Amino acid sequence: MTVNEAYLIYFSPTHTSKQIAEAIVQGAGIKNIFPINVTQQAAEEVVIPTSALAIVVVPVYGGHVAPLAMERLRNIRGLDAPTVLVAVYGNRAYEKALMELDAFATPHGMKVIAGATFIGEHSYSTDKHPISAGRPDNFDLAFAADFGKKIMEKVQAAENMDKLYPVDVRAITRPSQPFFPLFRFLRKVIKLRKSGMPLPRTPWVENESMCTHCGLCVTRCPVGAITKGDELHTDETKCIKCCACVKACTKKARIYDTPFAALLSDCFKKQKLPQTIL
Repeated sequence: MTVNEAYLIYFSPTHTSKQIAEAIVQGAGIKNIFPINVTQQAAEEVVIPTSALAIVVVPVYGGHVAPLAMERLRNIRGLDAPTVLVAVYGNRAYEKALMELDAFATPHGMKVIAGATFIGEHSYSTDKHPISAGRPDNFDLAFAADFGKKIMEKVQAAENMDKLYPVDVRAITRPSQPFFPLFRFLRKVIKLRKSGMPLPRTPWVENESMCTHCGLCVTRCPVGAITKGDELHTDETKCIKCCACVKACTKKARIYDTPFAALLSDCFKKQKLPQTIL
């Protein structure tokens, strides 16, 4: 069978998921692409036909699909549309995120024929505490493009939709994780929480003279937690700690200095590799 169009669906405040999504569809060689970017707003009602490929790429926050991403995907449905699910995480663990995405997709009329996990630079990563900094890198993007090519080979090899077999994302290979760094991380997290140390609720501007009020943080924030003209403040009732404002700030005026950054940087130095299931 053939598919001639793709629905490219992604939530990507810091552009890591977007890069993976675009690399996959580029590798698939599909030219007729309908991008559905739910980073800033929920998707409108859309029904994906059986003749189209759906590619859904979302980030992982704390081992789960970003809650806001799940909320903004709710209006998307398929008519038994062949679907690829991808979770992008910051080199610690994606836990059950891929299964959560599958639990959304299947009841919404999407036939999951492939799945993947990729690494993206962690939202908390800084120059001082790098956490999978620079990822996805060239290797990741090439891997994603090759994954897209293999997806199309699977589609084209099937005689019809009934022969295009689904996958069980629970069977995807988990990346290897050294025991001692993980144990050290868990021990330090418990100690940190028991200490009662107050944790930052939002990114902030440490040196107000560095902020030029350009408004870039306002446009990049996916939840409207920063207001034009009042860029020095962040609404903690809205902020999801995606750190899009921090990554976007060209003057490095915005920061998010959390003790978790140091723990993640120290305990997860070994870079994990992307994994796929077809």
